[in-house]
Amino acid sequence: MATIKFKDKVATQPDNTPIKKSCKDLGILFGCENGICRTCEIKIKKGQENLNSPTSEEKAHLLPDGHRLACQCTLKKGDLEITPANE
Repeated sequence: MATIKFKDKVATQPDNTPIKKSCKDLGILFGCENGICRTCEIKIKKGQENLNSPTSEEKAHLLPDGHRLACQCTLKKGDLEITPANE
């Protein structure tokens, strides 16, 4: 099982699954859910190596280092700690 920590909340999910549902449950906002609007942009504090590689949608946004779009991420295994993109 993989875990996602956001602020003082933790969600668990099966390995190799998208993080979108867990992030919604943790209180992260979503807009389009297709990698276009950047509403779900997050900052990775720990566990970047446990995520899939950035998608073409993410690359098109030229996100700062350590930032990802939650709608585009899959947690392969292990732990992930995230914060809002603006922190």
